[in-house]
Amino acid sequence: MTTSQPTNEMAEALRLALLRADPKLSRFDPLPRIISHDEFSNGHCGWSQLVGNYEDDLDTMLPGYAQHTGTMLSTLSHWDSGSHGGMGSSYALKVATRPRKGAQNVAIKRHTFRHRGRIRFEVYFTFKPEASELKLSETDVRSVGFLFDLQAGDHDKGGERVMPHLRFLNALDGEHVQKWQFKRQTTAFKPVGSGDKTLSHYHLAPEGWEDLPGGEQRLCYNEISTKVNWTYLRFDFDLETMKALDFQCNDRRFDMTAFESIRIPAMKNLWCMLNFCLFAETDTDKRAFLYVDSACISGDF
Repeated sequence: MTTSQPTNEMAEALRLALLRADPKLSRFDPLPRIISHDEFSNGHCGWSQLVGNYEDDLDTMLPGYAQHTGTMLSTLSHWDSGSHGGMGSSYALKVATRPRKGAQNVAIKRHTFRHRGRIRFEVYFTFKPEASELKLSETDVRSVGFLFDLQAGDHDKGGERVMPHLRFLNALDGEHVQKWQFKRQTTAFKPVGSGDKTLSHYHLAPEGWEDLPGGEQRLCYNEISTKVNWTYLRFDFDLETMKALDFQCNDRRFDMTAFESIRIPAMKNLWCMLNFCLFAETDTDKRAFLYVDSACISGDF
């Protein structure tokens, strides 16, 4: 006796049922293959400090990278309420800047890809300034955002290194801005060290950010600087065409037709690179904190 193969519709319904039955995954809308599901109650899950290129001496690192520090696991402790904790556990990933206006910090997770298809990046995040004053401080965080660092496979003639960037510009020089921006230009490459093997560029320099059309959005920022609310973010990208497909933050979906990525010639040793970064930037001389409760990276393969 033979049995018929399940239809695609039945297989998809079963996949969705299994996802919905798992409270840790049902908060996400992953594509069919989950590449990584990061819950920071389990540790850093591969997210680490973005260290700049150097050669011979650490002092050869570009200043933009030299300011970065390590990622932390945090219970979101505050002086007035104890520990806030993450959305689904006691811990979240914490990316903290130095206490200097314009300072940035970046966390990175490094992968390679095995198929050039659709990729989906989902996170639940929140941000706040260091609660060092009894003030709302809603304009103390300049920006939070994310980027991908991608490169084609070694067989792809004319392949590029492609770096989509998106940031939420919360404030600038004390003015509350609240809009999404993207970047299509990086800084010039500079040689590092005494040899000719290592180059570096600081792609998160303040210059070159452009407004995403229709990208104004007011995110939840609670009444005092020790309270947080978690925000959902999803970004879809096609590794075959190296084009952005879709972007959603909470209940808003944005038109990505005008979005462009940073594009540079392929590097000689970064084939099939699939890196993800999260970053924060402060607008005052106090630390800015980006917290990530959980992240899910998935693909259509």
